[in-house]
Amino acid sequence: MDDNRQVCDFTIFGVLGDLSRRKLIPSLYQLDRAELLHPDTRIIGVARHDISQEDFVNQMRQALETFVNQPLDQDVVDRLLARLRYVLINLDVPEEYNRLKDVLDQDKRVFISYFSVAPSLFDDICTGLHYAGVITPEARVVLEKPIGRDLATSQEINDTVAR
Repeated sequence: MDDNRQVCDFTIFGVLGDLSRRKLIPSLYQLDRAELLHPDTRIIGVARHDISQEDFVNQMRQALETFVNQPLDQDVVDRLLARLRYVLINLDVPEEYNRLKDVLDQDKRVFISYFSVAPSLFDDICTGLHYAGVITPEARVVLEKPIGRDLATSQEINDTVAR
């Protein structure tokens, strides 16, 4: 059987927020359960809270236990939690994005960024990613909607992310 799944570093900005806990982490569990994630794909959580890797994993375990609406497969939970990495970044400090660059494996993995933060932070994140040199033609960005308050602000956000 051909494996068309790409190896990714799936990075969630705002990983400790409500959207991530309620929707993103449970959805990634379901993808892993369905074997739709490449075995070497990693999930990198970025937030501004100074917590340990162990605390991060425990918080994501609790999110799965709380928000997956079916009995958990412990093997899948363990596999998903083993994929997790936590990176502390103050989103408005470009130099701190080098911490993320140090974790990424861009030679072997597609870099996907999920912006699970307020649109007002999109520019800071894009600036930081550019500063760290992690934007490549293969990199992908996912924006959480709503994107802007109106047409003008949505176009402004689009222009910011596209640069």
